[in-house]
Amino acid sequence: MSRFFSNKYSTLVPYTPGEQPKDLKYIKLNTNESPFPPSKKVLDAVKCEAGSLQLYSDPECSALHEKIAELCGVAKGEVLSTNGSDEILNFAFMAFCDKERPIVFPDITYGFYPVFAEINGIPYEKIPLKDDFSIDANDYIGINKNIVIANPNAPTGMYMGLDDIERIVKSNPNNVVIIDEAYIDFGGESAIPLTKKYDNLIVTRTFSKSYSMAGARLGFGVANESLIRDMNTIKYSTNPYNVNRMSQGAGIGAIIDNVYYMNNCATIIKNRQYTVDALTSLGFEVLPSKANFVFARCHKIGGEELYLELKSRGILVRHFTQERIKNFNRITIGTMEQMEALIKEIENILEGR
Repeated sequence: MSRFFSNKYSTLVPYTPGEQPKDLKYIKLNTNESPFPPSKKVLDAVKCEAGSLQLYSDPECSALHEKIAELCGVAKGEVLSTNGSDEILNFAFMAFCDKERPIVFPDITYGFYPVFAEINGIPYEKIPLKDDFSIDANDYIGINKNIVIANPNAPTGMYMGLDDIERIVKSNPNNVVIIDEAYIDFGGESAIPLTKKYDNLIVTRTFSKSYSMAGARLGFGVANESLIRDMNTIKYSTNPYNVNRMSQGAGIGAIIDNVYYMNNCATIIKNRQYTVDALTSLGFEVLPSKANFVFARCHKIGGEELYLELKSRGILVRHFTQERIKNFNRITIGTMEQMEALIKEIENILEGR
């Protein structure tokens, strides 16, 4: 770092995105992107909005919010769109957490949570997952601290039922509970209806996964109108035009074509089951997943070794170095052809040992 870098960030460890190598063409199963292209309505909307790039985007995202509200069954004022769901997560950390109001989250979860806490000077606590890598709702009951939980969790893919989510929200009425639903469309049930019942619940979503728009950087949150107003205060104090014209248009087009995207999700779920069955037959332990990825390990080969072997053969998966999960790899579910290629290479690797 330079001699000008502020000391307040001297210990900050930034989030590490998944690899995006350009040295050769890979089968990319490492960043949980959709293998399916955006729909024609999305492409047409982007082209249309590109012709007006000399004009600022709508800071209120009015047309987009109307569509999101319709999709989610909420009021327009209960929606806030952002530059990816990462931004609304950061807005929530900024708006509702401070030294007097710390935040807690699982010890194995989305790697941005500790980064958001550290960059905003927020004390935080990590609560260990259970031995089976699931989240124990009882660990969060009545703790009187702000909470963020990815559901399904990442990188495990494991899902917590709405009954447990509601118990957590209900037992912490004076604190904000954030449920990060980046992967909810791949088999889970959304907590969005609970925002009508509890004024301390924020549900965050993204268009990156199930809506094939990782490159558009579009996310949103749903919450009580008072919480949305608080986060809008942060938005308008940092970047009023946080969602560009083309992304707003793309989001509207995606919702109009919702059936296309939900059919793609159904295909991913089918391909996920194929992958789970195939990996299990090869001796892998695969955690139960409701996401567009699986988390798997095999006693026959270490996690890093398998990751490197696959990379050398043109297939990327995601490996993590945390001690407890270092023998696992997170594998994005792609097309059936991609998953068959993965399984074939894993078979070759294991046979060669």
